[in-house]
Amino acid sequence: MINLLPPDVKNNYRYARRNVALRKWMIAFVVALIGLGALATYGLLSMRQSEAVYTKQIATTNAYFKKENFSGTQAEVQDISNSFKLVVKVLGQEVLFSQILKQIATIIPANANLTGLTIAQTQGALDITANATDYKTATQVQVNLADPRNKIFSKADIINISCNSNNLTNPRYPCTVNIRALLASNTPYLFINSKAATP
Repeated sequence: MINLLPPDVKNNYRYARRNVALRKWMIAFVVALIGLGALATYGLLSMRQSEAVYTKQIATTNAYFKKENFSGTQAEVQDISNSFKLVVKVLGQEVLFSQILKQIATIIPANANLTGLTIAQTQGALDITANATDYKTATQVQVNLADPRNKIFSKADIINISCNSNNLTNPRYPCTVNIRALLASNTPYLFINSKAATP
């Protein structure tokens, strides 16, 4: 079909079609802006409402804690916890000497006798003194004390051994051995572990 319209009319029709399309796009853009504005307004209102609810809950909780003296109770619980830790620490270092003496007496060799037991400056260590008939028996005292099967000491070191055949105070036991022994952490002869020591 041949379009015989003058060029001005043709241009007017073309621009009219473009104007209609632009108008549709503008309406869609305005509708989208209104929708985004509505969503943003709804989101802000929801946030404000949630904030008000949470603020009210926080105020209620703070009032409850203040009424129940939560901070005072928490301080008391902390004091009790600290006291308990101190008791455990003290009891963990208490040695049951009556029981440990019996056990040491059973592991001392036949030709030796226990003459001294003192608490060393080292934490958890004891200085043990024993008399023996000879040098070999004196070293056997250390071997018996260091034996892990006895469950008393984690290690026992000889400080010194002296033998004097002219020992007038005790001629039957001329040798003296000094041993430093470190208590084992799992020994049943500490008060904290004493249930294991009871038969």
